[in-house]
Amino acid sequence: MAHALESGLRQGLSELKLALDDTQVQRLLDYLDLIQKWTKVYNLTAVRDPAEMLTHHLLDSLAAIAPLQRQLQERGLASGPVRLLDVGSGAGLPGIVIAICCPTITVHCVDTVGKKAAFIQQVAVSLKLPNLRGIHARVESLTEPYDVVSSRAFASLVDFTSWSVGALAGQGVWMALKGKHPSDEIAALPSSVEVFHVEPLVVPGLEAERCIVWMRVRRS
Repeated sequence: MAHALESGLRQGLSELKLALDDTQVQRLLDYLDLIQKWTKVYNLTAVRDPAEMLTHHLLDSLAAIAPLQRQLQERGLASGPVRLLDVGSGAGLPGIVIAICCPTITVHCVDTVGKKAAFIQQVAVSLKLPNLRGIHARVESLTEPYDVVSSRAFASLVDFTSWSVGALAGQGVWMALKGKHPSDEIAALPSSVEVFHVEPLVVPGLEAERCIVWMRVRRS
């Protein structure tokens, strides 16, 4: 039986020009089902309506996949192996979506809330995603190097970069998913952090501004 949201998801993927195979599409739908199931008990997300989850969570995160792949290509990392840390991952957005769409990327999702990290571990097992792991910790305590450190609606750019700089590889980049252009937050960044690209995103079915702020440690 077809999933109620499958046609909407496929339409969104088409608009985003993302080519996923049937297994990946099914995993995204199964992931949505797991969020709905767990949210009833653990309050993972404030969004409860499945159709709204599709646009506000899934397509919102999927809009970042092509830009991420382009950045990796420009850095000569397109063929992997790449390590990505998703900070304050919550229900696993965008970390789990990246893990499903980009199997060559090792995705670690860190959250200070134990039940959210446990949910991510459960998704990794249920959806058979060996490249996904949930970590229950404060990001400041992580020191292993990651090529990309991402966040979505997590904290101010100043807090995000200062808390996670210890986990950023020497040539690594920060990928912050934001709503409208955060000019005030960018202005508040220390001189050690360089914003090298602000990329507007168009999310299918979502009439709201979205962008990615790409940052790196400024080379002296």
